[in-house]
Amino acid sequence: MTDRWVIHLPVTAPDLLQAQILARAAARVLARLTARVEPGGVTVSAEDQQGVRHWVFCDRPLPDGGVRCALPVDHTSACARRPPGLRRR
Repeated sequence: MTDRWVIHLPVTAPDLLQAQILARAAARVLARLTARVEPGGVTVSAEDQQGVRHWVFCDRPLPDGGVRCALPVDHTSACARRPPGLRRR
């Protein structure tokens, strides 16, 4: 028997960019509510091609150990712990 369950929450958006923006916002809000959210694992897919997933966050490991990049997957700046302007709790 498993100790963890994954929530699959279908939410629609008109295109890939809007889906990624919505997924990033939802993951960040949920991560503030509970430590059990794994934003780096968030993906989006077309409704009729749910097996083809698109990453939402970069999620590369950062050199300071154990922390991963929290910027969008296609960012052009250096990787960072959190997006610019996002306050720490």
